Amino acid sequence: MPEPCSSRYAIYYTPARDHPLTATASSWLGRDAFAPSAGSGMAALAFTSEPRRYGFHATLKAPFRLRGGASVADLERALGQFAASRPPCPVGPLRIDRLGGFFALVPASSTPSLRGLAAQIVEEFDGFRAPMNASELQRRLRTPLDETETAHLVQWGYPYVRDRFRFHLTLTDRVPADDHAGIRQRLETVFQPYLSEAYRIDTLPLFVQEHDQADFMVRSQFAFHSGAVAAAALGGP
Repeated sequence: MPEPCSSRYAIYYTPARDHPLTATASSWLGRDAFAPSAGSGMAALAFTSEPRRYGFHATLKAPFRLRGGASVADLERALGQFAASRPPCPVGPLRIDRLGGFFALVPASSTPSLRGLAAQIVEEFDGFRAPMNASELQRRLRTPLDETETAHLVQWGYPYVRDRFRFHLTLTDRVPADDHAGIRQRLETVFQPYLSEAYRIDTLPLFVQEHDQADFMVRSQFAFHSGAVAAAALGGP
């Protein structure tokens, strides 16, 4: 069955469905990206509406619509081949940081191999991406961008790639300055038990947003260096 033309896809990283960090982050955001309509847990913050919509993730290739002639089956086949030809990529321990006003989990130390992997994914799968329409481009341009970021946006559909890439698992919306200390303290309390693990990217999940008002969900996952899809399509045809 053809995918709806309004669907968007994204190549994200998220820990395994049964990992304690995934469960804790899903509770924090109030939504599990692996389970449709599953909402529970903390969700007490007024500052989680945006990351809740996207699910707990770190962006490797930002959301895009499929170009004409491309199918999601082709995309998934390419993802499986890409992942199976590469070993897992180290991320290492995490720490809580504030990026441009929002809080996220970021690698505790430099990860050049992770930046290289992200650049490969951006380039490898750009052939599946339809050009942004005018409204999508205008929405992106509402965020102040420098010359390099604008060039990335035009070429790759996302400004924060290559030299501007920074791996992060988003936890909040932009938080008013007066609330920074309190939110950081709460995040430290909730997430500190999970930060010291040596994380790695060992699967590539494909997320799907079925229409513009829908939440992003995990559709399928592809294992690194395994030669096979890690999990069958979730909600696919």
